[in-house]
Amino acid sequence: MAKLTGKRVAILVTDGFEQVELTEPRRALDEAGARTEIVSPAKGGVKGWKETEWGDQFNVDVPMDRARADDYDALLLPGGVMNPDKLRLIPEAVRLVREFFKQKKPVAAICHGPQTLIDAGVLKGRTVTSYPSIKADLANAGAIWVDKEVFVDNGLVTSRKPDDIPAFNRKMIEEFAEGVHKFQVAGEELEPPTPIHA
Repeated sequence: MAKLTGKRVAILVTDGFEQVELTEPRRALDEAGARTEIVSPAKGGVKGWKETEWGDQFNVDVPMDRARADDYDALLLPGGVMNPDKLRLIPEAVRLVREFFKQKKPVAAICHGPQTLIDAGVLKGRTVTSYPSIKADLANAGAIWVDKEVFVDNGLVTSRKPDDIPAFNRKMIEEFAEGVHKFQVAGEELEPPTPIHA
C-alpha cells in the first residue's frame, strides 16, 4: 500500500454526513501515515448519520473560515444525504472545494459527496460514479456517470456507497500518494479532448 507520511488531508463535512464514509476512509488514511483534519462550518463538533438515525459527534479540527487548500495535499468528501446538500449552499465550502481543483490536488468523494462538486463547477468532462439517485444531477453538470464501485479520473476518485469503501480507500490512497495531477483542474479550464482518428 502507498504511504502517505507527511501528507495532510482535509475532510470536509457538516452535520448529517454518513458516518462510516468518514470513519473508514479516515482510518485508512491515518494508517497510511496521513494527517487528517475535519474541516467544517459546524462550531466545535459535527454530527454523523448512521443509516437511519443520528450517529456520533466528532471534533472539528479546523473551522471552515480558517481552512485553506494551500495547507493540504488532498481533500476527502464523505456523503450522506444531508451533508453535501448543506455544504453546497455554503459559499466558503464551495470555494474551498474549487481551490483544490485549481491547485490540481487529488479529491475523493463517495456516495452523495460529489453533489458539492456540482456547485464548485468542476465536473464538466469528468467521469465519475456516485449514489445512483444523483446520477442525473451529475450528468446535468457535465459529468459522464458510470456505475462502478470506484472510478478514478486524473486525481478525482469517486465511489457509489458504503459497500464500495474498501475499493474507494485503495484508490484514494494511491491518488493521494501521487500528489498533484496535471489534469485535475476546475471545469472551465478543461480543454476539449483531442479527436482520436482511426
